[in-house]
Amino acid sequence: MRIVAAMSGGVDSAVAAARAVDAGHDVTGVHLALSRNPRSYRSGARGCCSIEDAGDARRAADALGIPFYVWDMSEEFADHVVDDFIAEYTAGRTPNPCLRCNEKIKFAAVLDRAMALGFDAVATGHYAQLETAPDGTIEMHRAIDMGKDQSYVLGVLTQEQLAHSLFPLGDTTKDVVRAEAAARGIQVAQKPDSHDICFIPDGDNAGWLAEKLGPKPGSIVDEDGTVLREHDGAYAFTIGQRRGLRLGVPADDGKPRFVLDIEPVSGTVTVGSREALSVDALECVKPLWCGTAPTEPLDCTVQLRAHGDEHRARVTVAPVEPVETTPVEPVETTVHVDLIDPASGIAPGQACVIYAGTRVVGSATISATTRVAVH
Repeated sequence: MRIVAAMSGGVDSAVAAARAVDAGHDVTGVHLALSRNPRSYRSGARGCCSIEDAGDARRAADALGIPFYVWDMSEEFADHVVDDFIAEYTAGRTPNPCLRCNEKIKFAAVLDRAMALGFDAVATGHYAQLETAPDGTIEMHRAIDMGKDQSYVLGVLTQEQLAHSLFPLGDTTKDVVRAEAAARGIQVAQKPDSHDICFIPDGDNAGWLAEKLGPKPGSIVDEDGTVLREHDGAYAFTIGQRRGLRLGVPADDGKPRFVLDIEPVSGTVTVGSREALSVDALECVKPLWCGTAPTEPLDCTVQLRAHGDEHRARVTVAPVEPVETTPVEPVETTVHVDLIDPASGIAPGQACVIYAGTRVVGSATISATTRVAVH
């Protein structure tokens, strides 16, 4: 096949491109320029998509002997990822920009451009596996290396996108990938992994949001409404946060307090005990299915954070009421999740990714949570 290898400048995407070459595909390396003002150099292991990363990607492509191009996706990235990130925090939600980038950029805009240019698929360095089911459906499964598994951030991919995707690293481990890169003479063999949010390379999410949004004063209150202190912006807080609250006066029981709720209009941030963070039900919207949507309640597991635990759950998909749609319009649905294993610190805006064993069924965005009843 004719393959676009998305090359970030890291070791994973370089080895994924190399394996696509070894498989006999006609491979072209592409680096995505996502930032309008990329930093010249990385800061430790933070961030990605810098000028240095573009150079590393080019050198890796040269080592593999494949053509290499830079595609400017900065406008699309700003519109669909950065602006969405700001809007979600403004609304008091906690988004995952990596899922948004995979959904709107890497497996939508890039794949659309690749297909328009006559390519057959896009290969990336994500750790996940694809299998073809007996009925021809393309299934996505967790990677062999559970420590590197990235199926959670790929849970937004549709059947059409999976049919034109390759994940050459899904059956291997990171140690093997680094050794393979070194053996091939790829210079980034020992390059640190990128972490945090790529467009906030110093990792200071609150400072970055404050710069974009300016001061939006509000109050931090306890569960009975007692004001504990004022703050400069609710966007600096996330559900489940413990550090950085600067409350001064300890709780009556002497235990740490955590962010329980964020009300974006008034800017009120409510804090309370760890026990009050526990939730046993989720309401989710905007589901995306990797294959066929469940038509009956599904006993499954769900993952609620990129590096979070799996929770046993029952998932029910229901149409939004009232349903007023024409035959050509999709029926809007919601996803209700009953957690058999309660979860802690779950925030609206996060993704709920649904699994049947190792297979990714689909994902949806958490819109509301129900706290565990205290008896």
